[in-house]
Amino acid sequence: MNNRMQRRYELAIFDVDGTLLNTEEGVLKSAEHAILQTGRALPDAQTLRTFIGPPIQDSFQRTFHVQEEELARMTEIFRSCYSTQNLLKAVPYGGLYEMLDELFESGIRVAIATYKREDYALKILQHFGFDRYSVSSHGADAENRLKKADIIDLCIRECSVADKSKVVMIGDTEHDAMGAKQVGIDFIGVTWGFGFRNSEEVLSTGAVGSAEKPSDILKYMFVRDV
Repeated sequence: MNNRMQRRYELAIFDVDGTLLNTEEGVLKSAEHAILQTGRALPDAQTLRTFIGPPIQDSFQRTFHVQEEELARMTEIFRSCYSTQNLLKAVPYGGLYEMLDELFESGIRVAIATYKREDYALKILQHFGFDRYSVSSHGADAENRLKKADIIDLCIRECSVADKSKVVMIGDTEHDAMGAKQVGIDFIGVTWGFGFRNSEEVLSTGAVGSAEKPSDILKYMFVRDV
């Protein structure tokens, strides 16, 4: 880091699906399996892509209007398929490791807050080596009680950051932006994932910045020391 620059943030919290990893193949194969196994027709490709990121229960309920026992059945079929066959069918986005190296070397801590179920998240993060950067990693609970704001807040509290102006959330969807807003921290949106298509959509959420590639995130991490 240039000695004329100082850290703007102490903690950078990252989403997983669509931010660190392209998880499209594994998630969609598992979702398609659950849909077909329960006798339903597959929705169009655009609708299916909306299954990546949010809790799978929410996606099934929104798309098929299923409730209680049937929702639980679809969710269990998805989880079984995903955890045993498709969890690691993911690809890290280019430039992520280099950007995380820069944050590490600059003394900015990294945490991970994802809607992916926590046991799945920890396994996939370890597999792709993101765990070596993260000082705190949290995901959704099996019962889908935790909202994104709750998961973000868990990371902040675990990292003992008292000043929330020193924390930023980085993600690819409005879920991430809303979670950051509810917790009271800044948000940076990325356009390479499954949600935001361009910087205009990112900035419409009140984000402090938009990133088209991982290295762009670094532009918002420091301020000039005057």
